[in-house]
Amino acid sequence: MNLHNVEFIKSVAKAEEIIRDKKTQIVFSGKSNVGKSSVINKLLNRKQFARVSATPGKTIHINYFLIDKTAYFVDLPGYGYAKVSKSERMRWSNLMESFFKEYSHITLGCMIVDARHKPTSDDCIMAEWFKATGCPLIVAANKFDKVKSSQKEQNILLIRETLNLHDDADVIGFSALKGTGKDELLYRIVGYSKGSLQKP
Repeated sequence: MNLHNVEFIKSVAKAEEIIRDKKTQIVFSGKSNVGKSSVINKLLNRKQFARVSATPGKTIHINYFLIDKTAYFVDLPGYGYAKVSKSERMRWSNLMESFFKEYSHITLGCMIVDARHKPTSDDCIMAEWFKATGCPLIVAANKFDKVKSSQKEQNILLIRETLNLHDDADVIGFSALKGTGKDELLYRIVGYSKGSLQKP
């Protein structure tokens, strides 16, 4: 998978526009302001390819990026931002329900959580949606560089327990700022995409 060969395909706001072809789909999710776009940009070695919004909760679209003509990075809209209107929350919920209702197109889920804090109830709901598809799930604990060394192991364990993950599930300490965990996350993404790695 050549990550240098990447192109933006489209933004989707309606269920009927969701891409359901036979290409690999690596689906990224995370709450607003957790740094999801920054994680994607770090993986792609781009600064602003996935848009980094200065105003959390404003992007209510599914964004598709085609990698090497063979796989999509699918950027789901952020969730959990308190100032989003009720109508926007409903639109997000309906779009996500449509996305996960027919899940055969999902190859791999990659959840971005905040390494500094216990996952939120919205994070837990998203994890359950991914687990219900039966696809492999990787959790990237972003902002890991801001966690004290003495707390890193404890925080990873808290994330695993709160999201009720399998013992062998991948929880990777990640820093979109410093690149910590980038190689490990890419290895997992490519491995699951090629089928050389299997779901725990």
